[in-house]
Amino acid sequence: MPSNTDNMKTGIVQMRCTDSVEINRQQLAERIAEAAQQGAELVVLQELHNSRYFCQVEQTELFDLAEPIPGPSTDFFGALAKDHGIVIVCSLFERRAAGLYHNTAVVLERDGSIAGCYRKMHIPDDPAYYEKFYFTPGDLGFHPIQTSVGRLGVQVCWDQWYPEGARLMALQGAELLIYPTAIGYESSDSPEEQERQREAWTTVQRGHAVANGLPVISVNRTGHEPDPSEQTGGIEFWGSSFVCGPQGEFLYRAPQDEEVVAVVDIDLHRSEQVRRWWPFLRDRRIDEYGGLLERFID
Repeated sequence: MPSNTDNMKTGIVQMRCTDSVEINRQQLAERIAEAAQQGAELVVLQELHNSRYFCQVEQTELFDLAEPIPGPSTDFFGALAKDHGIVIVCSLFERRAAGLYHNTAVVLERDGSIAGCYRKMHIPDDPAYYEKFYFTPGDLGFHPIQTSVGRLGVQVCWDQWYPEGARLMALQGAELLIYPTAIGYESSDSPEEQERQREAWTTVQRGHAVANGLPVISVNRTGHEPDPSEQTGGIEFWGSSFVCGPQGEFLYRAPQDEEVVAVVDIDLHRSEQVRRWWPFLRDRRIDEYGGLLERFID
């Protein structure tokens, strides 16, 4: 981001997905255009936005949804980035090689080129979230991606529960922490438990903002997606996409059950002031953190 610019207009797209990749792409194109018309310089999309969340079941034919990078989707979204003169963060099912697949975020520059990629590092394996069947853990590490709008610390969904990734991004000069997401309610949980989970998800990410003195952008999908196996009631994605500032303050929070295109002003220079007030990086005891490299300390 140019040093003389105080605010960056950031667009987020929270939407329902259909069974059709083509329909999803066209709906995303319309929403990206809407955000750009509102002045967005950066647009962030939700996790695996080209299709329904296919990880509710383990089926080998679903690997056909994957594609190479570069490939059709980077061409498609790259053209949109170029047409609108914006940076786009998209989320793709990457086919790296036969039998080798990743859950990969791709950052597309204003000229349509690929600024960089991040492969999801933490891979869940829970009921209705059988991601270990599909995705190899990322091997690109936690490194911010330099763009014309700033240095972006991009991670993906399950990564958002881990403070280590956010810290490593911050230590390498990330100006924003960004999380494309697909998370929702398990149908058998009580309303009280569902709300505890949604609030925990929000709170932990706001904690990353506070601990690192950085804004956080978290974009989740919304709507109900059935379980093709009919073993569960499917997932009700809880939306609630949000943008918060470097003290965890909400700059915007979307509804749970509505599709949203929102453009939010983020003051990137505020992080510098907050870090002067709360110099957490200064006071870190890096000489005493060796135990963090252990799985567990007995």
